[in-house]
Amino acid sequence: MQPPRISHADEAAAGRVILSGRWTLAEIAPCYAQLAGELAAQGRDLGWDLTAIERIDSVGASMLWHAWGGRFPASIALPDERRAVFERIVAVERPAAADAPRDPLAWLVGLGELAQSFWRNLLGVVALLGRLVLDAGHLLRHPGDTPWREISANLYKAGACALPVTSLVAFLIGVVLSYLSALQLNRFGADVYIVNLLGIGIIRELGPVLVAVLVAGRSGSAMTAQLGVMRVTEEIDALATMGVSRSLRLVFPKVLALAIAMPLITAWTSAVALVGGMVAAQIQVDLAYGFFIETLPKVVPVANVWIGLAKGLVFGFLIALLACHFGLQVKPNTESLSSSTTRSVVTGITVVILADALFAIATRRIGVG
Repeated sequence: MQPPRISHADEAAAGRVILSGRWTLAEIAPCYAQLAGELAAQGRDLGWDLTAIERIDSVGASMLWHAWGGRFPASIALPDERRAVFERIVAVERPAAADAPRDPLAWLVGLGELAQSFWRNLLGVVALLGRLVLDAGHLLRHPGDTPWREISANLYKAGACALPVTSLVAFLIGVVLSYLSALQLNRFGADVYIVNLLGIGIIRELGPVLVAVLVAGRSGSAMTAQLGVMRVTEEIDALATMGVSRSLRLVFPKVLALAIAMPLITAWTSAVALVGGMVAAQIQVDLAYGFFIETLPKVVPVANVWIGLAKGLVFGFLIALLACHFGLQVKPNTESLSSSTTRSVVTGITVVILADALFAIATRRIGVG
């Protein structure tokens, strides 16, 4: 191996600098100070010939680039295969160009991109929904193909395993809501109406929405991540190669399980929240437990219970459908996995709130008389 060398074509005039040898870290390190001094002694107006260099890495290229003052000499013989090394150094060390003037219509371009993304996702969700309808028709004709194990596993993971966290949050929400309501009602001597407020608010609205938000963040993100990892590791492609339907084995069990589990979780969470409100009401305004339990069915029509359970069913279906859609859209890289999981949770919560608003409009005359 030849060490790095600096010579001149014309020793008398020293008009052209010729570099030879191997300009790599291993060869430069022992004689770095000497080379740096020789390069600094060369005039900047000289011509440079790098055709005799056997090999050069980023260390040698950076050393020459600094010796040239951060720009190529006016006269330089540089082979194309060596120029690529210098271009990487230039891209890193050359100051960034001034930002181009902002396009006044950039907001319109961003709006168009957002509309295109929304349309693509909407078409994807509709296509996935159609696939699920076809799978349901297939299972009606061939009940033996029903993936009972997958359904039961998702029921356990999305339903039973979610009970502890939803119970804790619901109890605390019930306590807080009862405490704040009691502070206001006590000013008007209307303490007994706390039962009406808690019953309607929790059973009809707060219970289903609270469960949906918690499940979207917990189970929805887990579904997206699971399908996304299977996309990254090409397990879904392997299933397709073996002739196994990905929608029937992966998507259908998740959607069905969460649609079944959500009304049950909603009923449990609403009951726990009411217990928390009842305890807080007894402590705050000395409202007896017996009075609370006896009054609740009188002031809360049973229609509110059915509305809450229907909301749980619809919310669970939407959360699972969106989670599976975004999971199947993951590209084979970790960045896409994280961004798809985030979009799944945010979109799921947003759609749940929109669906709740539609429910409120459609059922505004039911169960409130």
